[in-house]
Amino acid sequence: MKLVQSKTIGVLILIGLAYSCRKEVFISDDSIRPDGWTTETHSNYVAPNYEVVFEENKVHKIHIIFTSEDWQAMQTDLADVQGGGGPGGGFPDQTPEYFKADFFYDNLEWFNVGVRYKGNSSLRANNGKLPFRFQFDKFEDEYPEINNQRFYGFKELAMSSAYKDQSLMREKTASDIFRHYGVPATRTAFYEIYIDKGTGSYQYFGLYTMNEVVFDSFLNNYFGSESGNCYKPDGDGAKFSVTGFSLADFEKKTNEATGRDDIQAMYDALHAPTRTSDPTAWKTGLEATFDVDGFLKYLAVNNTIQNWDTYGVMTHNYYLYNDPAIGKLKWIVWDNNEALSDNRRAIPLAMNTTGTDWPLINYLINNSDYEITYKAYVKSFANSTFASSRMSGIYSTQQTLLTTSATNEETGYTHITGGLGGFTSAVSTLLSHNSTRITAANVYAP
Repeated sequence: MKLVQSKTIGVLILIGLAYSCRKEVFISDDSIRPDGWTTETHSNYVAPNYEVVFEENKVHKIHIIFTSEDWQAMQTDLADVQGGGGPGGGFPDQTPEYFKADFFYDNLEWFNVGVRYKGNSSLRANNGKLPFRFQFDKFEDEYPEINNQRFYGFKELAMSSAYKDQSLMREKTASDIFRHYGVPATRTAFYEIYIDKGTGSYQYFGLYTMNEVVFDSFLNNYFGSESGNCYKPDGDGAKFSVTGFSLADFEKKTNEATGRDDIQAMYDALHAPTRTSDPTAWKTGLEATFDVDGFLKYLAVNNTIQNWDTYGVMTHNYYLYNDPAIGKLKWIVWDNNEALSDNRRAIPLAMNTTGTDWPLINYLINNSDYEITYKAYVKSFANSTFASSRMSGIYSTQQTLLTTSATNEETGYTHITGGLGGFTSAVSTLLSHNSTRITAANVYAP
């Protein structure tokens, strides 16, 4: 049965307040909020509720209703984005637009939510199951009754589509692995998505992985502060190489009006001539600007589990945050759909194929002190967080949890080939991959 959409709200009494070159709209009386609006579920007066939105060992369900006009406009915009990209058909060079839809979860409605497609290569999939981004107050200027609308305290959320992942669990599992070993990574949860394209009936779009958005909720939850500079690097400058470095390639997600002096300081310290003339002084200078130890820990996890779609191969899929607690830039993992898979592009554990055009790897692994630290992390990770006794239980639990969702995925809205057999085989591959990578780690760091 189709869920009932909210009725149009009448005339509103608004108070306008302008500051910081931007208009903020406030509602003077919460009684004019849409029916079903509560402080705990819809307002920005509460902290993000991780227990509800990212509840573990559960498959959540979301229903989304578009008008036929908005759905068609969203597909037209997608076609424009898919037509972009670099020579030979590179990644899309524009961000998809948001379109409004009504959003339902647990028999509650969120109103005129902004929904758009997201991603790079995943947007080129010849498939209806594409990744999404939600912004719950995107259309508050047009519909002021939803001013500062939140989803259990979250303003934005991202949905990964299990692109090229027949197990449906690699994105979530990899993020959980990073977090468990102390590497900053977002919270995740499994969600089924059902969409009414304006026809009056729902299409099951399949199982997705929900990710919190780094610059929305993650910073404060993980670091205890969101006041530092947060960057989303992308482009040649994101390599930190002497060739093509540009501060413009470090998009600011917080404190947009301020400069990028911390990125420049990190770059200057990394390329200081003392790297070869006085390695001890070089290390001191670099560690004053960048959490080197945390980055080495990240590399140990990333290279052991094999995750090629990140720094060392690609110029995106990470964030940097200048943590006010220590005054250093920290590495944050993002987009792990290519992790936990044997791929020829994956960086080897020895990192001996990564040249000086990726200096954050090349310079560090060629420093004997950092190499020792990195090897110690590889060994401890392989025998703790990534131990077969632990991972086999995780994979088994998730297989049981996701079997129905995988079985129900439909042609044209799935990345699974072979139905349930393809899903089961992919889980077996994950178990084999775990065993193989532990062996490789123990050979590299005995």
